Amino acid sequence: MTATPYPKRTVDGTRGPTRLPVVILISGTGSNMRVIAERAARGELPIDIRAVISDRADARGLATAAGMGIPVATLSPKDFPDRPSFDAALAKLINQYHPGLLILAGFMRILGGEFTSQFSGRALNIHPSLLPKYRGLHTHRRALEARDAHHGVSVHFVTEELDGGPVVLQARVPVLPDDTEATLSARVQRQEHRIYPEVVDWFASGRLACREGQAWLDGLPLSAPVIREDPNP
Repeated sequence: MTATPYPKRTVDGTRGPTRLPVVILISGTGSNMRVIAERAARGELPIDIRAVISDRADARGLATAAGMGIPVATLSPKDFPDRPSFDAALAKLINQYHPGLLILAGFMRILGGEFTSQFSGRALNIHPSLLPKYRGLHTHRRALEARDAHHGVSVHFVTEELDGGPVVLQARVPVLPDDTEATLSARVQRQEHRIYPEVVDWFASGRLACREGQAWLDGLPLSAPVIREDPNP
């Protein structure tokens, strides 16, 4: 399945906004969700966040979203006998909001092929490493243990392969001699908040699409991700 690019979108205060409907999935604090929602509320992103959904009822990001007037919902995997049944229920819940884009923002569940195929070409994820390095968990620790000179964050389209979809945009940060997991994580997160809204904007404005397993930006295939350097290393 390939994605059909959305037409360029504008926000016209006199004729009413034209915004891409979006659903965001979280599992924790939802800091990326908050940044995206704040920019949308200011009219800086042409999106309409229809709902924030979590697999954890205690996810702090749910209270943040609710406080911003965004509908919230929870769906616990503990209520289902296996991953496919949870995935099916999650897809059904998401589709009630008719999203044009699904944003994974710290959603810590592995999603199966039947789920990802439903949202092929219209689901984005953010991962705290310079993919294809360090898929999965504990990316900051692994970068420090490997004594990497640079670490960073990647925004990519979601596929069945864990953290393996086409990468759109990356931000690089230097690994400093005195870095700990906490300090490195904090600098990477600042870049997350910088680049994730940018990619959402590209998609919502019709500049970004996923075709035949490849990311396209401004009508051209991306042979490599766009790179942003940390302006304040």
